[in-house]
Amino acid sequence: MTELTASESAFLSKAEAFLQFKVKPKLEQFYSKQKTCSDLLSDAAKVGLLRLEVPVELGGLGASFICKVELAKMLASADFGVAMSLINTHNVVAQISNLEKGPSRSSYLGQLMSGRFSACTAITEPGAGSDVAAIQTFAVAHEGGWLLSGTKSWIVNARDARFMVVYAQTKLGAGVKGIAAFLIDAEDANFVRLTPEGQGPIPTMGVGSFALSNYQCSSDQMILEPGLAFKEMMISINAARIYVAAMCCGMVEDCIEVVRNYGNDRHAFGMPLNQHQGWRWTIANARVELAAATALVAQAAKLIDCGGDAQILAAKAKIFATQMASRQVAELMHKMGAEGLSTDQPFARHLLAAQAASLVDGSTEILLERISRGV
Repeated sequence: MTELTASESAFLSKAEAFLQFKVKPKLEQFYSKQKTCSDLLSDAAKVGLLRLEVPVELGGLGASFICKVELAKMLASADFGVAMSLINTHNVVAQISNLEKGPSRSSYLGQLMSGRFSACTAITEPGAGSDVAAIQTFAVAHEGGWLLSGTKSWIVNARDARFMVVYAQTKLGAGVKGIAAFLIDAEDANFVRLTPEGQGPIPTMGVGSFALSNYQCSSDQMILEPGLAFKEMMISINAARIYVAAMCCGMVEDCIEVVRNYGNDRHAFGMPLNQHQGWRWTIANARVELAAATALVAQAAKLIDCGGDAQILAAKAKIFATQMASRQVAELMHKMGAEGLSTDQPFARHLLAAQAASLVDGSTEILLERISRGV
C-alpha cells in the first residue's frame, strides 16, 4: 500500500518502535497472565494509536483506513491478541468522536484517548453470534432514559474494559430494525463482569463476558438509534474483516522472516538449509500466497477509504487471508523442524490466532454463504 501520507508514515514509525520496545518484551508476561493489554494503553496513547481515526480538531490524527490496516498488520506480526485488543479500544474512541457534542462524548473521549481505560464493542451473546437479529439483550424506555438487561459473551477486552458500546433490542419482534447502541460504564452497580472464558488460549485479547440487570442509561447514552445501529454495525464489521485479514498477513510475514533467518544459520547435509531447493520452495510459495492476500486487503481497504460498498470484497479478503495464514504458518513451522514447536518461536501463537481470525467478525462459512448469494 503506497497511499500513506507523510504524517501517517511517521506515525507508523512510532508504532513500530512501540511494538519493538513496549510490546514484544512483555509477551511472555502477557501469556503467563502477569500483565494484560491494559498495561500497554498509556504507551499506546503516547504514540497516538488510540486516536488514529479521531478528527484532528478533536486532538486526533485523522488518519485513513489504510493506515489503520497497516497498523493492524504490524501489531499482529508480534501478537494477534494485542492487535485485536488495542484496535478494539481505538474503535470505541473513534466511534465516540463522531458523536454530536454532549455528555457522552465529553465524559468518555478524553479518558480513552489518554489510555486511562480500555473499551470494547459488545454484540455477541450466548445465543446470538452472526445472527444479529437474535440479540436478546433488551432496552426498555424508562424515565427519559433506558433500562438494559441481558448477557454479552466472547467480547474482546470485556475482561478489563471500563467503557462499552452495547447493542440491544428496543422493540420486540422488530429484528435488526429495533437494535440500538448504548455507551455504558462498567463501574455501575448493575453491571456484572463474568468469568472470562476466552482468557486461556489467547489471553492478550482480554475476552470476557458480562451481564446487565436493569442497567440505567440516560437518553444521550443511546449513541446509535434503532434503524441506524445495524447499518453502522455492518459497516464496522466489514472494515474489521479487512484489518483482520491484514493481521493474518502480518503473522505470515513474521513467520517467513523467522524461517528465513533460521535457514541462513542452520546447516544440514553440509550446507545451510536455504541452499536446499525443496526448503526454498516452501518459502517461495508462502511469499506468493502472502502477496495475493496483501493485494486483496489493499483493494478492500482502498474501497473503504473511498466510501464504497466493501461487503463482498471484505469477505473475500478475510476468507483468503485466514485460510492462507492457517496453511502457511503450519507449513513454515515445519521448515523449522522441532524448533518450530518451541515456545520461544511464534508459530504456535500465530497458528492458534489464524484459527481465531477465521471466526471473529463472521466465520468463514458465513462469509462464503454471503458471497455465494451474489453468484
